[in-house]
Amino acid sequence: MRKTILQVVVLTVAVAMVLSACATPATPAPAPATVAPAPATQAPAPAAATTAPTQVPAATATSAPISIPDIQSGKFNVAVVLIGYENDGGWSQAQTEGAKSMTTADPTINVGVVEAVNPGTDAENVMRALARKGFDLIIGTTFEYGPTMASLADEFPKVDWLHVSGYQSNSTNYGNLFGGMEDMKYIGGMIAGARAKADNNTKLGYVAPWPNPEVVRLGDAFMLGVKQTCPECTLEVRWINTWYDPDKEKQAAQSLLDAGADVILIGSDTPGPLVAAANAGKWALSYDYINSCSPAPKNCLGTEYWNWGIPELAIVKQIRAGTWKPGNVWLEPDSGIVGFYGFMPGQTPQPGVPASVIPLVQAKLALMLAGKFTYKDIFKGPITDNTGKIKIPAGQTLTVEDLFGIDAPTISSMGLTGRTACTTFCMPWLVDGIQGTLPAMPSQ
Repeated sequence: MRKTILQVVVLTVAVAMVLSACATPATPAPAPATVAPAPATQAPAPAAATTAPTQVPAATATSAPISIPDIQSGKFNVAVVLIGYENDGGWSQAQTEGAKSMTTADPTINVGVVEAVNPGTDAENVMRALARKGFDLIIGTTFEYGPTMASLADEFPKVDWLHVSGYQSNSTNYGNLFGGMEDMKYIGGMIAGARAKADNNTKLGYVAPWPNPEVVRLGDAFMLGVKQTCPECTLEVRWINTWYDPDKEKQAAQSLLDAGADVILIGSDTPGPLVAAANAGKWALSYDYINSCSPAPKNCLGTEYWNWGIPELAIVKQIRAGTWKPGNVWLEPDSGIVGFYGFMPGQTPQPGVPASVIPLVQAKLALMLAGKFTYKDIFKGPITDNTGKIKIPAGQTLTVEDLFGIDAPTISSMGLTGRTACTTFCMPWLVDGIQGTLPAMPSQ
């Protein structure tokens, strides 16, 4: 997440007014009038600004304007542009809380958030307004913002731009950031396999947003982890063709549960599938946000989550010191960018995790956090796809470009720098144990 090519955002309240607040330890932020109230842990609002909020016209006549947060004089101002809502319990909340954690670490940093920004015209209008407002760093949180950010980085060379999950960079003021979530999905697979084995049910399910390299490789890593504890287990997939649609996410999970799945893997943005699993008396692994087990903790086997504040704070420090070199940043678990809830230091495994798998997971996770087990080990051959074809020969493994599916035409068409084209091992493809065929990406 992330997010990857050609996303269509299905937002049930896409025409609502989006209001966002910057974070400081001052006065509480009022809840946006047309957005669900924020939880008690929401960051407080900044002191009153000296200028009136900018209003960005929405793409359609029926949409309300989007409010642009104000900068704070004398601080380093960071704007986070979200594809979803900052309290979605998943991807966007992880992005929001990660960025806002920088203000706790360094009170001279101010963070503003803009929610529910569609790619294309909306994103261009919002990001241009943020740049004109005076933000020092603008962070875009979905792949589809890439072309817009690349263009605006040229238009506003004094503003720095960071794209979470993107491919593009310009070596001056535009870079991208992502990390090794494959490792955490592998851990989740080990746990799911052990749970299925204990329940004498070898059927697992995956709520998968898109048939693209990111979603597929994470499902593949999960399945390879499953094979460590339940070689006979299989994984059935429901492609929902959206990152964010709470109803559709739950419906997909319910379909998998009706088909007999014992454990649901979540690849979409909210913990809705966990709720569906809990209602059926089954299990799920939640995703993106450290607290996303909270809707049904007894049925949640753990969470593969992101810690965006750690790398983003490091980048802010580099920018302020004049040492940032924008490029293609891929970080492994030893950097702290990812974690698995229930097994990180100070955490306790979820009650549904079989006791037999706990020491195995602890040992594997320790290797990951020490940098001794990475995606190269997960995808080390021989690996067979679900048609029986040897996909990765013995002794060989993948590159980051393989994981992202960055081939020569992609490099050429997008003008990518610092990339070596993938060839034989390019994602996406399904590993042995995942049922069905890989559909084409829907036309947008």
